[in-house]
Amino acid sequence: MEINTIVNAEIELLTAVKNADVLALEKFLHDDLLFNLPDGQTITKEIDLDSYRSGKMEIEVLEASDQIISVIGDTAVVGVTVLLRGKYDDKPLDGIFRYGRVWKQFDENVRVIAGSCMQLK
Repeated sequence: MEINTIVNAEIELLTAVKNADVLALEKFLHDDLLFNLPDGQTITKEIDLDSYRSGKMEIEVLEASDQIISVIGDTAVVGVTVLLRGKYDDKPLDGIFRYGRVWKQFDENVRVIAGSCMQLK
């Protein structure tokens, strides 16, 4: 796996998140994904996708910075800081978050198999 593959996948993933593009998110998230939220809840791919399908998640601003990528064989680990503004379930969402994501190569595609997020500010 090449680092540019992950750089591009991260850009496409964040664009899909910002645009609530469920079809693109389905492509990038592995069916067995587990993701830990800042409140300690662990969600699945379907729970995540449902938040976009239902309109619960609305992103107005999404800016990534401080990205670190480590490629290990067919797996990549990403750490990235994200400024997020929007709404979740009609509650304001405004803060700086640190995401960790694990990408794995599957044939021609890379998919997120695990991740977590913590709020910094």
